[in-house]
Amino acid sequence: MESRLARLEAVQAMLLEIGQLSASCTDITEFIGAVHRALGRIMYAANFYVALAEREDNTVRFVYFVDTLDQSPDPHERVTLASPEQSPTAWVLLNAQPMSMTAADVLARDNGNNWGQGSMAEHWMGCPLLDQQHQVLGAIVIQSYLPQHTYSEEDQALFQLIASHVSNALQGLQSMDRLERAVQERTRALAREVAERRRAEQIQHALYQIAELSASALETDALAASLHRIIGELMTAKNFLIALTHPDNGELSVPYRADERDAWQPNQRFPLGSGLVSYVLQSRQAQLHDAGSVARLRASGKLREPLGNTDIASWIGAPMLVHDKAYGVLVVQSYDPTIVYGKAELDLLAFIASHVAVAIARMQADRAIRMTKDSLEQQNAALNQALTQLQEAQTELVRQEKLASLGQMVAGVAHEINTPLGICVTATSHLVQELKLTREELAAGEMTEDSLGAFFDVVDQSLRIMTTNTQRAAALVRSFKQVAVDQSSDDIRSFNLATYLNEVLLSLQPKLKGRPVEVAIDCPKDLTMESFPGAVSQIVTNMVVNSLVHGFERDQHGHISICARLDGNQVVFDYVDDGAGMDADTLAKLFDPFFTTKRGSGGSGLGGHILYNLATGVLKGSLRAESSPGKGLQYHLRFPCKVARPQRLAA
Repeated sequence: MESRLARLEAVQAMLLEIGQLSASCTDITEFIGAVHRALGRIMYAANFYVALAEREDNTVRFVYFVDTLDQSPDPHERVTLASPEQSPTAWVLLNAQPMSMTAADVLARDNGNNWGQGSMAEHWMGCPLLDQQHQVLGAIVIQSYLPQHTYSEEDQALFQLIASHVSNALQGLQSMDRLERAVQERTRALAREVAERRRAEQIQHALYQIAELSASALETDALAASLHRIIGELMTAKNFLIALTHPDNGELSVPYRADERDAWQPNQRFPLGSGLVSYVLQSRQAQLHDAGSVARLRASGKLREPLGNTDIASWIGAPMLVHDKAYGVLVVQSYDPTIVYGKAELDLLAFIASHVAVAIARMQADRAIRMTKDSLEQQNAALNQALTQLQEAQTELVRQEKLASLGQMVAGVAHEINTPLGICVTATSHLVQELKLTREELAAGEMTEDSLGAFFDVVDQSLRIMTTNTQRAAALVRSFKQVAVDQSSDDIRSFNLATYLNEVLLSLQPKLKGRPVEVAIDCPKDLTMESFPGAVSQIVTNMVVNSLVHGFERDQHGHISICARLDGNQVVFDYVDDGAGMDADTLAKLFDPFFTTKRGSGGSGLGGHILYNLATGVLKGSLRAESSPGKGLQYHLRFPCKVARPQRLAA
């Protein structure tokens, strides 16, 4: 009993020590090492290790490993987690349950083969380390290779109790360890980012300087000297030259050259196709060479007459290209074996060469513009005046076309309203006459029940006729009023697209009346837009009128389908008719101003042009048309459901 009591006191002291260690230690390995030493005071613990699970990549790290036979793995190495059938440690981790086994258990389980990768233990115990959500943090293992040192059931219970306390302490330490590792990784990433940003700032500053050079109209030699200074700020460039092409005579000129060994004369010219510069121009690729690669190029015949000193340590050249047109080559080279250029310098020089080419092209273009500016100013003024007049005339014609369309709609609606109003007038006259006869009959005392009933029938029938036709007239007026106001206004308002399309079609009934053409609308009833209803009205009107004029003969049966749906914040609007269609040449000119196939029949040629301008300009959308002879015409529109209202200045 005294021995058991002493052991329990030792266990209690160990648990207290684990609690104290978790509060004082900041390193997981140090903490587990202290636990190992404390564990050795209550049971045999010569062989002990802890494996921590890395959930993000299904690996484990053996952060602490002490063994009398097996070599300790790297505590920072991540090892792919084995399956439960391959390793007892994996079994404990994946099943989240403790396990105890003897050598006999292993032999019986694995037909004499060792279960796991290490030496076979006489007795092996492992417990999972679980967090508060019972997620596996890792496994703690103790084992013995000696037959005289095995573990009793009491040892196993104590080991599980110790594993529970280690789990609680380890959870906090592991969180701290992960935080420290995350901070370190973030610090390294920030350092790389700062270095990259500094490099990017240097390159951006260099490009800004190059752009300034192109705008300063310097002479070529001054430009090249400034360029040498700019490149020297980005890399070691003691030896530098710029070569320019002259396609008219097939030569290269070197307006600037700085070289530690070779002397040069300004603006020397060389035949194209001799040295490394010509080789770069022919390949259209930036090149990186050293003395060995230059020798191989000479041996292969690709480099016939190298210019200058070939005893180089490193050489890079980049072509100055704009749209595959070569303006020259930038070259940086080194005679010093300690200064060797790599791919980073090659890419940087190629990047700078492309911008220098743009600068040179700009300078040449500016020079050409200055030479021809005086002679073109007068012509440009005349052309601008003619263009302004043409635009004004086109704008006026478009406005007149819109007003003409609105006027035609007014005439048609007036004609449609005339019919129900005429019926109402007739019914009213008939009702007045019947009322007069009834009064005379009543005054003469000849009123009978049948005659009074007949009068009431006439009144009821007349009122029904008047109600029906006045409602029809009111609907026509309401539709025409809204559509007319929208077509003559550029205001944004909120409207229901399905309801509005029906109103537009109602205003088009005079044109559709008497034509065997059916119009079907497929639009969600809850599709609300905040846009320009006038543009929508004009677009639908032009589409329907164009189909009636160009797509269908007077007595030809046809179908028109209008389908609208919402795709994110965009309205997809499809218009389809099954009319005559058009060939590819006509389709290509569909949206051109003043193009029409009905010139002799009153067509202005502005309907398609207005349609395109409204869809792409006012509604901020896109318009595409498809057609072929005999296959009808399809319009495909996309435009925003909501158009931003213009900002109004405060008073």
